[in-house]
Amino acid sequence: MNHNKKGYFGEYGGCFAPETLIAPLYELEEAYLKLKNDAVFNNTLQSYLKTYVGRPTPLYFASRLSDYLGGAKIYLKREDLTHTGAHKINNTIGQALLAKYMGKTKLIAETGAGQHGVATATVASLMDMECEVFMGEVDMGRQQLNVTRMRVLGAKVTAVKSGTRTLKEATSEAMRNWVVNLKNTYYVLGSALGPHPYPTIVRDFQKIIGIEAKHQIQETIGQLPNELVACVGGGSNAIGLFYDFLNETEVNMTGVEAGGQGLNLGQHAARFSGGKLGVLQGTKTFLLQNAFGQVMNTHSISAGLDYPAVGPEHAHLHSIGRVNYTHVNDKQALEAAFLLAKLEGIIPALESAHAIAYVIQHAPKSPSDYVMLVGLSGRGDKDVETLSKYMEANAI
Repeated sequence: MNHNKKGYFGEYGGCFAPETLIAPLYELEEAYLKLKNDAVFNNTLQSYLKTYVGRPTPLYFASRLSDYLGGAKIYLKREDLTHTGAHKINNTIGQALLAKYMGKTKLIAETGAGQHGVATATVASLMDMECEVFMGEVDMGRQQLNVTRMRVLGAKVTAVKSGTRTLKEATSEAMRNWVVNLKNTYYVLGSALGPHPYPTIVRDFQKIIGIEAKHQIQETIGQLPNELVACVGGGSNAIGLFYDFLNETEVNMTGVEAGGQGLNLGQHAARFSGGKLGVLQGTKTFLLQNAFGQVMNTHSISAGLDYPAVGPEHAHLHSIGRVNYTHVNDKQALEAAFLLAKLEGIIPALESAHAIAYVIQHAPKSPSDYVMLVGLSGRGDKDVETLSKYMEANAI
């Protein structure tokens, strides 16, 4: 599953960056390679993950959901129980330590659902660094709680008003800002995307999810799961869960994209069901574009999945058939969130609810000894307004 050439996963990935960013990206790679196996760095990271983030996160058997659906047994890897409420903190702690080592004093980040922004603002406070987060105006409107959290933590939240005013534009704005402030600024990229070395760095900081889950499930049931399920936007929580299982060929893996309101271009963010090969924001991967190669608008009820490209390692895993990628629509994700809340007392993030929606469709068709392990990537506090509107509209 390794790169066959630098920064590539099969034919996907690479470093398609403006000339001005080549040197800083090289500097980042050098620093990372040096620190990756450094005992002091790793001990510091592990200590933060344990005492600050709250790792290992539990593996929870969702017995009521399993009984209700019939068929498969469903286990949830509870990333929603980390400090800040999502898997994003695993990556931001690692990258902030890297930034400190590189002598940077300011962290910048892009954010869609706001969870990565909150996680970046959190570690900036923890490590006494300045922080600025770029967020699309549309996302700021639908994720007001997280905007407030970032500001309480001392971060400057900059509204991005161009284009669709969502994650793609926020990422472009963060990259532009980085170019002009390279000396003191470190760009904390939030997903397994962007130019090399980011997809590898983010994956490496997130693979703790799968390492823990593999140990926990074997300890609990004495075997590996039959299937892993995770939602896929850029794909950091999914690659984090999948990575340690990639060589376990008997374990099926399913990545669930945002089917939005339908499969016409512009209505969804299902890159493998309408996308084609292209280059966006530094990496060669699957992206949603029209016949002229223009990047298309996307839609998802969940801000974190609302992005036109997918991480290059996912594109590779799709191309070799190691992971099956599918999609569920907005309505199915919303219904899944309510069902999980009602049966298990867990309100998932709408991103994670996409993975639950897939389970609702497929668990009943599975035998009773079939085990599904689901990455519950975040909690749903940030989505209560969307859930509230849905309850009003459907008289729940």
